[in-house]
Amino acid sequence: MIQPLPANSNNMRRLVLMSILLAIVVIGLGAYTRLTHAGLGCPDWPTCYGLLDVPQTSAQISAAEQAFPDRPVEPAKAWNEMIHRYFAGSLGLFILAIAFIAVKQRKQGTPVVLPLFLLCLVTFQAALGMWTVTMKLMPIVVMGHLLGGFTTLCLLFLLYLRLKPSLASGTNTSVKRYRHFALLGVIILTMQIALGGWTSSNYAALSCVELPICQGDWLTQLNFDNSFNPIPEHQASYEFGHLSHNERVTIHVVHRLGAIITSLYLIWLAVSVFSKTPNRTIKNASLVMVIILGAQVSLGISNIWFHLPLKVAVAHNVVAAFLMLSLISLTYKLRKNTEDIYHG
Repeated sequence: MIQPLPANSNNMRRLVLMSILLAIVVIGLGAYTRLTHAGLGCPDWPTCYGLLDVPQTSAQISAAEQAFPDRPVEPAKAWNEMIHRYFAGSLGLFILAIAFIAVKQRKQGTPVVLPLFLLCLVTFQAALGMWTVTMKLMPIVVMGHLLGGFTTLCLLFLLYLRLKPSLASGTNTSVKRYRHFALLGVIILTMQIALGGWTSSNYAALSCVELPICQGDWLTQLNFDNSFNPIPEHQASYEFGHLSHNERVTIHVVHRLGAIITSLYLIWLAVSVFSKTPNRTIKNASLVMVIILGAQVSLGISNIWFHLPLKVAVAHNVVAAFLMLSLISLTYKLRKNTEDIYHG
């Protein structure tokens, strides 16, 4: 039977769905900003050279460059950064509205803890955005900002699933153990996304330019001493990277190995679940995840083969978000299906 939902849940669901779409746009814009080297397009925060938009007139540009003599105005980069901020700020307002409505409707059964946590998270995410600028693109902050964006999207999606009417449908109990494997898959994929963020923030995406392995005698180039040091030596700016070539190669190789491990694990999970369950919804979720995984692997290979074209690199970030959402959907369906068995 269909589980009852609180009144006005449809309006809440629409708002959450709009927030999810906006969060995907923000992730894409964040990747575009990072890949166009526009992270410091505005050297201050939350304004841009002290303005709410970008310096445009000769007087504004002159005043901006006097205030920030070490950062000449580059309008294209500044606009990339500010547009990202505008969309991220809008997402914050959407989440504020979600939290307000959730508190207001808490007596009607609307989830309230998750919306309030989301509000705290997006506030911290704003702080990470500020530190990204003020700490001059320190890799750990840039990676944290990326993971914060992904986490915000995933929690919004989880909230949407919780607000969605669920129709109980039976399955065999042999599939119930795979909900734990699916949760492990979420952890593994999160680690791989973090490795991707670390690779990007350390400008290591093109440190290996051959497939399937790096160029030359790459094994002798590996250097783990400082490759994953979260707190590096102080630099005036971390823009364009501060690590040596060998350290960047190391980061890239680890990211590639992580991609292989993650792909094999998710394929095994999808095939196992698909073959064990008669539930069509869960089968479809497994199939969707494999399709998105195939697209993500193809984009990763294309990044190397075509030397990191902007559109492909941005798509690699966005599809990673969709891959995580598909895995969360599968995990949630497995969990709900198991609960239906226990409570049916």
